Amino acid sequence: MNDAEQNIPPDSDDAIIDIIRSEVPDFKIYEYVYEDGVHFLYGHLKNEPNDILKRLWVPLNNMGYDVQMSYELGENVLIVSPIVEQKELIWINVVLATITFFTTMFVGSFMFGADPFSNPFEIIKGLPFTLAIMFVLGSHEMGHYFVAKIHGMKTSLPYFIPFPSIVGTMGAVIKNKGPIPSRKALFDVGVAGPVVGLIASIVVTAIGLSLPPVILAVPENGMSLNLSLPPLFLFIGSLLGGIGEDIIIHPVAFAGWVGMLVTTLNLIPAGQLDGGHMLRSMLGQKADLVSGIMPFILLSVGFFVYYVMHQNGAMWIFWGLFIMLFASGGHPEPLDDVDEIGSSRKILGILVFAAGLLCVTLSPIQM
Repeated sequence: MNDAEQNIPPDSDDAIIDIIRSEVPDFKIYEYVYEDGVHFLYGHLKNEPNDILKRLWVPLNNMGYDVQMSYELGENVLIVSPIVEQKELIWINVVLATITFFTTMFVGSFMFGADPFSNPFEIIKGLPFTLAIMFVLGSHEMGHYFVAKIHGMKTSLPYFIPFPSIVGTMGAVIKNKGPIPSRKALFDVGVAGPVVGLIASIVVTAIGLSLPPVILAVPENGMSLNLSLPPLFLFIGSLLGGIGEDIIIHPVAFAGWVGMLVTTLNLIPAGQLDGGHMLRSMLGQKADLVSGIMPFILLSVGFFVYYVMHQNGAMWIFWGLFIMLFASGGHPEPLDDVDEIGSSRKILGILVFAAGLLCVTLSPIQM
């Protein structure tokens, strides 16, 4: 038994050493220090530090430890410390959700013919739209949240984003706080949002199409929205008795339409969008090629809609530029980037991408 082994404390510390020797046998420990609950292991390093961290993160994280590699005074030091859970500031989520509740209800009240400027109490008329849109958007993010927790990933609760738009919000997001354990975890978390969100959109659309439309008189200098209905929306309508493109829909059905549009945009296979997560897990590093050319595809679609269809293609141009600036550089590697996700997940991914295409319209909104 060497000096390092003699200095190893009992119980869980032995388990840590066993994991390190099992996962990274090429890291030869020559000195061990245990101080204030933190394990410092000095050793000879043959591989890249990131490679060692990738192999150790999952097993040590499952034991409740964080792992880091540092280089101090010419020595490689592996630092294993207990995970300190940071207390989430839930009040921020609550405040943002509350504000979004009122901004969406304010916008929704106009859809029911109310005028909250003249009578603030009429804002309550927008409640059905608020419940519908927040259910759709919240379901999408909670799908990500619960699957991330299943895989042991650290993630926040959804943050709703109030915004003065035609729906009163810019949606909701969750914040991932750590590395991605594997390609399977990356796929499962990425696909969960679109699947759950699309199911919620279908339910809300069906409820909305079952309700009588709210017919409002458009003032002489007023503005109305003409929505292009995607194939999935029309299919649901056909099951409920048939609808055409030129109809007035209930605000709740509009919330379902918004959910389908959000699903389409999130499934764009680029960067760290849901579609980018899924494609990266399905194709590995080859997905970076698709992510790189996707901005040019979207820009081409936008110009086609503008100059050939003579309709509004601004959405595709915006997303093309957005991805070019922020998402075309590829995707961070999961810790386990070797194991394939399997044929069942790949088939599911293809089906979800196909479902996303059923939610596409080239020019969703005309003013």
